[in-house]
Amino acid sequence: MSALTLALRAAMANRQPLIEQLHQQQTDCYRLFHGSQEGAGGLTVDRYGDQLLVQSFHQTLSRDELLQLAEQCCEQLDKQFLLVYNDRSQGNSRIDRSDPIYAAEPAALEDLVGREWGLNYRVRGRHAGQDPLLFLDLRNARGWIKEHSAGKSVLNLFAYTCGVGLAAAAGGAREVVNLDFAEGNLAVGKENGLLNPTLPPMQFVQSDYFPAIRQLAGLPIAQRRGQKLPSYIRMAQRQFDLVFLDPPAWAKSAFGTVDLLRDYQSLLKPAILATAEDGVLVCCNNLAKVSLADWREQVLRCATKLGRPVREWQQIEPAADFPSSDGQPPLKTLVLRF
Repeated sequence: MSALTLALRAAMANRQPLIEQLHQQQTDCYRLFHGSQEGAGGLTVDRYGDQLLVQSFHQTLSRDELLQLAEQCCEQLDKQFLLVYNDRSQGNSRIDRSDPIYAAEPAALEDLVGREWGLNYRVRGRHAGQDPLLFLDLRNARGWIKEHSAGKSVLNLFAYTCGVGLAAAAGGAREVVNLDFAEGNLAVGKENGLLNPTLPPMQFVQSDYFPAIRQLAGLPIAQRRGQKLPSYIRMAQRQFDLVFLDPPAWAKSAFGTVDLLRDYQSLLKPAILATAEDGVLVCCNNLAKVSLADWREQVLRCATKLGRPVREWQQIEPAADFPSSDGQPPLKTLVLRF
């Protein structure tokens, strides 16, 4: 029996209580194997409804290894899955779309639906981007948003495919605004809304983060020396009861640079100012090299310097399908109450 087979068997056994709980919560999207912590660095196995998504980031799986892994998952969960294998061991974690190891069946690449906290989400094993349409390690945070959004105005920043916004709408938010730069991301967010027709409609704003959030915060939009700013959507200054900030690790535009390692403050400050005086800001940092203690201290100090000291804070940890041997998971999420 191979080391991978043994590692996967142990991981599935450890998850059994969680999987039963998730099924009771009407969730069928979760991680079955988190290789960096469970014996096969760079390998992940995720369930998205009827789809089994296997991704390798360091080393390509052989066809036999892949098929044995998939069979093992099907046996453990007593279900036949549609298999998709994304080999991302090339530069910059790009997917090898030539599929020399395994080409998914057409049915596996069709538009599918996964469920989380009783909500429907669009699932695509392959699309124009690189990452799955739903980040599974953020499940507990979306659950928290669903529980704490009743009657609130919610601003979902770096919304991606608007999973947080959908959770807020399901939780009874009176207003949900999803903001993201990418039209394709918001298009999937709109699909997610249509997949849950009983929910109230959400708003979608396609914009670079910096001009949008600085307008909402009542701050000027800085112009770089010698450069003319591109056109941008005009927004009125206002505050929201609940703001969710989940930026990518790094991105650059004509308006500013997103850099979670060196300059989280430039993202955080306007988000704080766009949060109501007695509101809540939920912020994330997904860089593994940043410790929770250091980042938390930075966040709290930033709020105090702005004259908006945090009255209370709490951490939302990823669920047990994203184990962390040192108690320091890459995704760090803080709830800040002002």
